[in-house]
Order: sequence, then structure tokens, then C-alpha cells
Amino acid sequence: MSGAGQGRLRSPASEPPPTGPAAIDPEPDAEEVARAILLRLLTGAPRSRAQLAEALATRDVPEAVATRLLDRFTDVGLIDDAAYAEMLVRTRHAERGLSRRALAVELRRRGVDDATAAEALEQVGDDAEVEAARRLVERKLASTRGLDAATRQRRTLAALGRRGYAPGLVARLVRETLGREGEPDDAEVVGVGWDDRSDE
Repeated sequence: MSGAGQGRLRSPASEPPPTGPAAIDPEPDAEEVARAILLRLLTGAPRSRAQLAEALATRDVPEAVATRLLDRFTDVGLIDDAAYAEMLVRTRHAERGLSRRALAVELRRRGVDDATAAEALEQVGDDAEVEAARRLVERKLASTRGLDAATRQRRTLAALGRRGYAPGLVARLVRETLGREGEPDDAEVVGVGWDDRSDE
């Protein structure tokens, strides 16, 4: 090979350059990496402390570093499980009509402790839960007009069951709504397993 050809040869990619910042190539600081991860996650959407801890663990952030940063973010109010739980309960109940039972399951799944969840769930009183269920029943029955009564009942029961409403409450609201439509008030409400997917 000619001298000119040899002059064009470059050092293997595994060898650092002899000068410049890349020559030092320091390992990224674990705390800085973890801080960047937390800020990025919290900018995207509110999250519980447990969710953030899990995210750091999956990115191999050392546990001691993660705990220190999570404590610091909690102290300055960037992590607030109580506020997070209240927000989730308020929005999920208003937008999706979830019952307190379904909301409690979702809070637990997101790592919110039971005491904090219980306080947040106090936002949804008995009357509010019944009214939310009634709206869902009316909407579901309205969308199934033209089908036979048994199918309408089954789909309505299944839809509300997946939102955590008690079968007895749903059955009563179904009877009331069908009664206003002219169906007999004492019409039998058929039973159904809550995993029925026929309304989707």
C-alpha cells in the first residue's frame, strides 16, 4: 500500500481521539442522568413516585441515587402523590365515569398507597357515583335502541361492570330507564358476567 494510502488510514473507532473533550470521554454522572429522566417524565404527564421509581430502575439508575433524587423532588413539590391521586380521580370520574371501585384499582396499579387513595376517593360521593352510573346507563341504552331488551340489558350491565359499578345498582338503573321508555317497571334484568365484550 502506498504512503498516501497509509496517510488516509484512521484510528480504530474504539480508540479515543488524542485531543479535545472526547479524549476524556467521562462516564455520564448517574445523578444527572436520573434527574434528566425524571424531568422528562414529569414534563410529559403527572406520575406517582412509584411510577417514577420504576422508570429509574428500568434504566439501571442505582437505587441510592434514585431514592435521593425522588426525595428531593418530593420535598420541592415536583412529586406529590396526594395531588396526583386527586387529579386522577377527578378526571377519570368526570371523563370516563369510573366508579370509586375502579378508581381505587387504578390508583393501586399506579403505586399510590391506600391511605392516599382513600383521601382522593372522597371527592366522589354516593350521589355523584349514582348520577355518573345513571348517565352511563341512559347513554348505553340509547345507543342500543332497536335491539331486543335482553341484549340491551346485557350490554349495559357489561359496560358498567367494567367501570366498577355494583350489579345491583346497575340493574336498578336499567329498570328505571327502561320504565321511562315504556318497558314494564318490573321487567326482569338478565344477568351477565362482567367480562362480556359484546358492546365494544
